[in-house]
Amino acid sequence: MSEVSQIFNSMDPSPFQDKDLDVDAVEFIVGWAKELPPDKPLALRVHLDKPAVAPEMARDLRTAVHTFFDRRSALARQRLRELFRIGRRSLVIGLAFLAICLVTSNWVAKTWNGRAAEIVRESFVIGGWVAMWRPLEIFLYGWWPIRRDRRLYDRLSSMAVRIVCPAALRSEKVPVTAPAIAR
Repeated sequence: MSEVSQIFNSMDPSPFQDKDLDVDAVEFIVGWAKELPPDKPLALRVHLDKPAVAPEMARDLRTAVHTFFDRRSALARQRLRELFRIGRRSLVIGLAFLAICLVTSNWVAKTWNGRAAEIVRESFVIGGWVAMWRPLEIFLYGWWPIRRDRRLYDRLSSMAVRIVCPAALRSEKVPVTAPAIAR
């Protein structure tokens, strides 16, 4: 990378520390972090093709990266709260509809006779349970990916961020062996 600004979204007019990171950079960082065990500490090293970088540039980059992933974590927390709110509403509606369907199916079973009554009764029972599909999906499976992402963003928002200038190291005859992003 030749400039620190390359890590940021060029279309974002926000000040440097509030800028969004570049989509490709975020995808790379998040993908890399997902591969590591959750108990491993994270660190981001940005290699620049410059002889030197001002200390405030490194500090600003660290602040910008931490702020970006902090916002991502807050958004994931917000999405999780919203999902549970929808789940609670869906559960109340689903339970009410299931109760109505079960009462109706019992009424049909007691008052009607024949094969048609059996089909109608079973249709009400099935319809009632289908109404429970969404709340059960939310509370059993839907929230796990959001929670996983939030935890990852929390880890990323506190990782160490450093700028390394291999050109400066090469001019000092020091071998460079670290990857662009290290664990």
